[in-house]
Amino acid sequence: MADPVKLYDGGVFLLDGKELVAAKDAQGVAERDGRVLDPEAARCGTMAYGILEAHNTSGSMDQLKIRFDALASHDITYVNAIQTARASGMTEFPLPYVLTNCHNTLCAVGGTINEDDHVFGLSAAKKFGGIFVPPHIAVIHQYMREMQAGCGKMILGTDSHTRYGALGTMAIGEGGGELVKQLLNNTYDVAYPRVVAVYLEGAPVPGVGPQDIALALVRAVFNCGYVKNAVMEFVGPGVSSMTTDYRNGVDVMTTETTCLSSIWRTDEDTRAFLAEHGRADDYRELNPAPVAYYDGCVRVDLSAVRPMIALPFHPSNAFEIDELNGNLDELLAEVEQRALEIGGGRATLSLRDKIDSNGRLHVQQGVIAGCSGGTFTSVMQAARALRGKNCGNGEFALSVYPSSQPVFLELASNGAALELMQAGAILRTAFCGPCFGAGDTPANNGLSIRHTTRNFPNREGSKPGNGQLTGVALMDARSIAATAAAGGVLTPATDLPVDTWDEQVVYHFDASAYEHRVYQGFGAGNKDSELVYGPNIKDWPEIEPLADNILLRVASKIMDDVTTTDELIPSGETSSYRSNPLGLAEFTLSRRDPEYVGRAKEIAKLEAARLAGEAVPEVTPVFDALRGAGALEGVASAEVEIGSMIYAVKPGDGSAREQAASCQRVLGGLANITREYATKRYRSNVMNWGMLPFQLDGDPMFEVGDYVFVPGIRATLDGDLSRIPAWVVRADGSVEEIELSIAEMTPEEREIVKAGCLINYNRQ
Repeated sequence: MADPVKLYDGGVFLLDGKELVAAKDAQGVAERDGRVLDPEAARCGTMAYGILEAHNTSGSMDQLKIRFDALASHDITYVNAIQTARASGMTEFPLPYVLTNCHNTLCAVGGTINEDDHVFGLSAAKKFGGIFVPPHIAVIHQYMREMQAGCGKMILGTDSHTRYGALGTMAIGEGGGELVKQLLNNTYDVAYPRVVAVYLEGAPVPGVGPQDIALALVRAVFNCGYVKNAVMEFVGPGVSSMTTDYRNGVDVMTTETTCLSSIWRTDEDTRAFLAEHGRADDYRELNPAPVAYYDGCVRVDLSAVRPMIALPFHPSNAFEIDELNGNLDELLAEVEQRALEIGGGRATLSLRDKIDSNGRLHVQQGVIAGCSGGTFTSVMQAARALRGKNCGNGEFALSVYPSSQPVFLELASNGAALELMQAGAILRTAFCGPCFGAGDTPANNGLSIRHTTRNFPNREGSKPGNGQLTGVALMDARSIAATAAAGGVLTPATDLPVDTWDEQVVYHFDASAYEHRVYQGFGAGNKDSELVYGPNIKDWPEIEPLADNILLRVASKIMDDVTTTDELIPSGETSSYRSNPLGLAEFTLSRRDPEYVGRAKEIAKLEAARLAGEAVPEVTPVFDALRGAGALEGVASAEVEIGSMIYAVKPGDGSAREQAASCQRVLGGLANITREYATKRYRSNVMNWGMLPFQLDGDPMFEVGDYVFVPGIRATLDGDLSRIPAWVVRADGSVEEIELSIAEMTPEEREIVKAGCLINYNRQ
């Protein structure tokens, strides 16, 4: 079957919301219609332009300074963000700030540590005027969809899946530093992004769900970077073939494309969704102008999408389920080979042994959960697929996590929860754990199918260093339920009778769980109220400003094509230490380079000795070599700041968690050197924590233990960043001059790095 996703080469015009015209064909269409098709003028016709313009305070649409309408964090990000904001001088939350508790929901791993964070969060909401959503009530993005998102709004969150485009909201997931700027009445600064149309036509066939469409999109655009750091604007007649709840399931997965944000045209179904949630006033119609210009276009024939599966170890490693079933041996062998690399000789993953004598693949676990899978529509369809059937009493088990208590209430009220439980599924409360390794961790060498957002290596909780490795494949809830009904034999939902999907069930929103349990404190902060600190909650350590000259020692070198934030700082059990900067830092790169922390600490000792005015004999040969090469002229060695550095080809895919950068910083990290950054959000985290985001063309010419000397770096930050001279000093004493660069930085970002971190900058 033809690929349902087509990428256009170059820009396109969208006429009247229906006709796509490639820029190269614009002249002929202009002559036909008598319209002026000018790209610069028509850029203003996108929905994204209008929303960004309404929130921009810079006076220039080239360099945006955005103020958001609301903020959102969960319980493994809000403690650090609030601590940073307090240290920077914040006295109140100046806009609605929602603190949810959906990641460290279970307190088993950290003991009292996790619940102490929750107590801190409630005390912060009372003191500064926040909105506090207790554990088990809602996952962060479902609450924001139900209670905060609205047409034309902008929301910033400290979770990478902050996406509410299907409700007409441009939402962005960033690290805590960017959210802190909003708490301090500062702005989110970014160059005007590329805007790429996602033109939807046709309608999904019965049994195809939002995850299927999302995986088809991710497969098409991730590896080629087609929408990297762009806004994905969903247009076309196919939008209205899906309910808003269904659209939410597609929209949240746009994060896996590495786009900046998303926005969808709105319609009467959007209005109905908002009205059902008591927020009819938050609706307005959003559509592109009669002539709108896009920097690219992803054209999707929804009717051609079939049930998909993303094999380990990335959402882009996607295939039609029928395609996989027809090529099991070949495709699973490729995953096993990748698992060998991930296991590093300590762990392996075998999948072909799960093919039975009839050539069918057996999986061991199914999970439907979180902001992508736990939506009402997806859980309802799973219940329909399992009505009158059962999951069996063998190895396979199914867990279902509705995304909020209101969703759970409706499932209980209409009988769907009963049907799922009768089929043998386990229903649990709202929790993001299965998505990042804190819940439903599979057995060693198991294969889990999940309607969640990610299947990165070890994200499900396995520990290759301890000999444990499992695999997660992403699928839609409908096909997971079909597989459950087959006792764990991989089955696409389209194999079930078409009338399985006929019944349409109306959703009734019951806000009582929110009314009775959510603390609504916006605008009612009590400055005299005390913050409640548990013993694990620690302040950020003092960080020194950037010196004029720096000497970087290579503490880790990672040559993988992409390095995820889960590899930089693991998820799962480490989440319990997210409010303890030094405690969490002990886990940095633990699953990718276990020796990194020790190396970084030894390098930090060199800098501590320098600051104390002591001799640092370990680096004397380095300075001697630099002098011999004429690279240290006029620079006293005692005035050179010493810090650690990580090289990675393309780091930062995945989570927005700022700890992926802050853990490097508190261990004495001064810089990263990369070929490119996987996402804007990770690069922003690096700069907000005072580290230099260097880039290097070609392969690195240094190894772990070598040094990189960069003179005059403060002066460089005041000028041209495209050519930065530096010198490598190798273990054998040889010296080589190299050229680094830094992509564009805003004036504020340059000053933050010079100050040493965002906290120092704000104190100044």
